[in-house]
Amino acid sequence: MGKLKTMAPRIGRLAPRIGRAPGDEKARLRERDQTVDWRSWYGTERWKKLRRQVWVRDKFICQKTGKLCIGRYPAGNSPVADHKIPHRGDERLFWDPDNIETVSKAYHDGEKQRQERALR
Repeated sequence: MGKLKTMAPRIGRLAPRIGRAPGDEKARLRERDQTVDWRSWYGTERWKKLRRQVWVRDKFICQKTGKLCIGRYPAGNSPVADHKIPHRGDERLFWDPDNIETVSKAYHDGEKQRQERALR
C-alpha cells in the first residue's frame, strides 16, 4: 500500500470574500492604492524631484524634531516629504512646495499618524 500524502493547508491562502480582515494594514494600504487615483502621484518623477528639492531646502533636518535625516528607507532616520495640510487629492496642495516639509520616517510613522487618526 502506498503512502498517503498530506495536503498543504489552504485556508490561510484564501482571499477574504467579504473584504479584508480587520486590522490587516497591508491589505488596507493595497486597497487604498488601487481605489484612490491620486495615490499614483507619489510614483511620478515630478514627485520624486519635488520631495528631493524639499529635503535639500530643509537641509535633511526633521522640521518637527530637529534631528538629521540621513538614513536610507526604511530606517527611522530616513527623510520623508510630508504634507503640512493633508491634500486629500487636491492637486494644488499636493504639488505646493510650501505645503511640504521634511520629517523623519520615525516621526511620520508615529506621531504624525496618531495626530491624523485623532482628527478622523
